Amino acid sequence: MTTTAPTAAPRMKEKFNGPVAEKIRSESGVTNPMAMPRMDKIIVNVGMGNQIEGTKLNAKAKEQVVKDLALITGQKCIMTKARKSVANFKVRAGYENGAMVTLRGDRMWEFFDRLVSLAIPRIKDFRGFSTKSFDGRGSYSFGLTEQGIFPEVDMANAQHTFGMHVTLVFRNSTDDISRVVMNEMGFPFRKPSVKK
Repeated sequence: MTTTAPTAAPRMKEKFNGPVAEKIRSESGVTNPMAMPRMDKIIVNVGMGNQIEGTKLNAKAKEQVVKDLALITGQKCIMTKARKSVANFKVRAGYENGAMVTLRGDRMWEFFDRLVSLAIPRIKDFRGFSTKSFDGRGSYSFGLTEQGIFPEVDMANAQHTFGMHVTLVFRNSTDDISRVVMNEMGFPFRKPSVKK
């Protein structure tokens, strides 16, 4: 019988469960561990409406998105389909028009770590994300313009570039608490401009 060595918990998860959770407890007064605000999942969504040719999705673009999303997130994506037809966008109901990955658990923490530590610092002329993109229940959404900011993607062989929409979904949280959590975890918010 062989046993595998236990893998170390993701760095961001340990940070959240340690000093960040302690700070939330002291600031919000929550003592019940089940009522603690926490990051529940991360959703990465790629819309490919501009890659639709006629009534079909460009096969090469789809292949690139599926491959790159798997490299970036470490998980296979699912294709999303249009719910209704829109003639102006050449979209028909039921046709594939995007890809999506939902990350939970350790994969979520590892993706968040790579996003904050490696990918976002590679964005050119980056001045921070807006603090106004919370949804009122603590979840936060933002967009990335190119998959090339992730070091896993080899842009030299990429034929199609695509952006993505990332949503950090929080549970038992408010916008203010989520902002504190994200600040403590090193998420780069835009600094407020100082008026002279």
